[in-house]
Order: sequence, then structure tokens, then C-alpha cells
Amino acid sequence: MSHHEINIAVFASGNGTNAENLIKYFNDNTESGIRVSLVVTNRAGAGVVERAKRLGVPVEHITRDRFSDHDYVMGILKAHHVEAIVLAGFLLMVPDYLLKYYHDRIINIHPSLLPRYGGKGMFGINVHKAVVEAGDTETGITIHLVDEICDNGRILFQAKVSVDPTDTPEDVEAKIHTLEREHFSRIVALTLAPDL
Repeated sequence: MSHHEINIAVFASGNGTNAENLIKYFNDNTESGIRVSLVVTNRAGAGVVERAKRLGVPVEHITRDRFSDHDYVMGILKAHHVEAIVLAGFLLMVPDYLLKYYHDRIINIHPSLLPRYGGKGMFGINVHKAVVEAGDTETGITIHLVDEICDNGRILFQAKVSVDPTDTPEDVEAKIHTLEREHFSRIVALTLAPDL
């Protein structure tokens, strides 16, 4: 294999469906040269822990307080040769030192068409409730680079889905999960290894 392998860390706080999809995608598409070498979570009991372990990916539990410890976190990431970070339902703000070190190499997925329904408190079902309450006829996903402002960085990709008048927030969530499965891993690959 002549090209360099890119190790990524997936940061997740919850159930871990997107993290699992990313791990499986890059396991199945080895020609991308990308590998999930680490899963980082801020919640010890998060569903992502079991998913990652089942797929043989090491997991590091880093508490909110420990995230402020530059040397501790960078030591973990460097030990796993992490060259890029993908946020998959990660509910903490990324500290400035990571934004600097991984400039333009931190990718997030958000379950709305940013700039709509972004910012503090806007995650998961909260977003879908807001969409339904507003009577929106469409919603979608946004995959974007991460900067120091929540849900603000340069948009890499958006995909839309229609919202029916009868849809519940849970219905919208199911539609969003389908879009996430369809596009997230592919856009991460295109962004980090555009020459393949």
C-alpha cells in the first residue's frame, strides 16, 4: 500500500449509530486509506462504548473536566496517531487547542439544515421537535468543519428530506438517520482523502 493511512478519532456522546456506521464504512472501504483508530466519549455509559468495542476499536473515556487538560488529551490522540477528528453526536464544545492543532480537520454532522436549528441545546430530538413545531416542510443534515462557534464552520455538504404535516419528531429523526447513513462516511472520505 503506497499511500499513507489516515487515522481518525470519532468523538461521540450517545448511542453511537453514526460512529458505528463510520467504523464499518472505513473497514469495508480500505482503499479510502482512512481508518477509525479511536473512539472518544465524554460519557462512560454511552451506547457508543459497546458498539466500538464490538468492532474492535479502542475507546477512551475523557470527562468534561479532563478535556481542558491539553497534555492529557493530546497524549491520547498522538498515541493513536490521530490526524483528524469526526464528531458524531458529541455534545461538548471542542476545546481551542484541538481546533488549532486539527485546523480544518475536525468534521461535524448536525441534524438540521444549518444555519437553522443550530447552537446551544440544539441536538438530537430537540432539533426535530423544533422543526415540527415550526411547521417546516423540509429539513436535513449538514456536514461541516468545526470552528470556535457552535454549529458555525464551513459547510461541506447538505442533504434535504421533506417533512410531512403528520410527521412526529420521531418520524423526522428516522428520516434524518437515513440521510446520515447515506452520506456521512462518504463526505468524511471525500473531505479527508479527496484524491481517491
